[in-house]
Amino acid sequence: MNKKSDSQLSTKVIQSEPSKSVNKTWLWGGSFGSRNSVLLFHSSCLADADNEAAIKEKPGYKLHVTYKAFQAETKLLAKLLDCHGISEAAVMSNDFNLLWTGSHPKPGVLRSLCAHQRVNHFPRSYELTRKDRLYKNIERMQHLKGFRHFDFIPQTFVMPIEYRELCQAHHRARGPWIVKPVASSRGRGIFIVESPQQVPLEAPVVVAKYISEPLLVAGGHKFDVRLYVLVTSFDPLLVYVYEEGLVRFATVKYDPGPHRVWDPCMHLCNYSINKFHSDYVKSDDPSAENVGHKWTLSALLRQLKTEGKDTTSLMSQIEDLVVKAILASANSIITACKMFVPHTGNCFGFTEFGNLCHRLVL
Repeated sequence: MNKKSDSQLSTKVIQSEPSKSVNKTWLWGGSFGSRNSVLLFHSSCLADADNEAAIKEKPGYKLHVTYKAFQAETKLLAKLLDCHGISEAAVMSNDFNLLWTGSHPKPGVLRSLCAHQRVNHFPRSYELTRKDRLYKNIERMQHLKGFRHFDFIPQTFVMPIEYRELCQAHHRARGPWIVKPVASSRGRGIFIVESPQQVPLEAPVVVAKYISEPLLVAGGHKFDVRLYVLVTSFDPLLVYVYEEGLVRFATVKYDPGPHRVWDPCMHLCNYSINKFHSDYVKSDDPSAENVGHKWTLSALLRQLKTEGKDTTSLMSQIEDLVVKAILASANSIITACKMFVPHTGNCFGFTEFGNLCHRLVL
């Protein structure tokens, strides 16, 4: 799946596909003939966790591939790497292929990378992951390329510096507004207000127009779609979108009434919040894709299709959103790469995109 963006940057979006020779070598030649082979990872290899003989047959072991982990909870990652024959390097060793870190690597770490080494962060990737920076980058692209090309986010303001603009917008069109910390996750610190006077100004937050008419399924429940994205280059922009996604449902049925009470389990879809609700249904069977409050993306698309919705259009819009959000943040990251990253290909980045669909998108 290839898309061209409005930017001068060369953009390629690629749906990940399994290799035809995966059962033989676990190696795949990549999408372009000039690119190096890559190692494919398979959950089936977890069965070999205690099989030393099987692990020694893996390409990672034969090629002496190693990794280091820093400030990261990597139990599952470490197990997956070990099962593919990729061993952990000594703490003080600089002889490694992969550096997996839970924080942004410092410029000195990036500058010291050799051509064969990879790290799981781009410099200044917070331009994409922080809510305030992402919004300002998208706003800039709205001015540069035209609002209609980047109209996929609701009206948003960064507090406290844009408080006056928020008040003016509220005077023109009343709330509600949703308030989110700029660098938080798992639904922490999110709430809804009816007027700007209720917005705290002590800490930086973003305030966005609340989407009062979301697309609803499963008997009237809100949901969001989580897509998993890998960026291996920003110039040219090379993005891999994993073909399967995760759909999370709010536990409480959505009530659009004017007297609604703030209930996180109605308005938010985060698992970390909804799992404590008494009505939350856990999905324990991997083969049941549309049971409980977590579905696969495939199950959602099948459900929407039975309701007569244009799922092809929906996915096209979501993929377009992913590309443009990354594109909006690209310039700062490209500049940082030129300053700190010595070799093309040293950095890659995993991220997930959460998409709340308005009922009018279909």
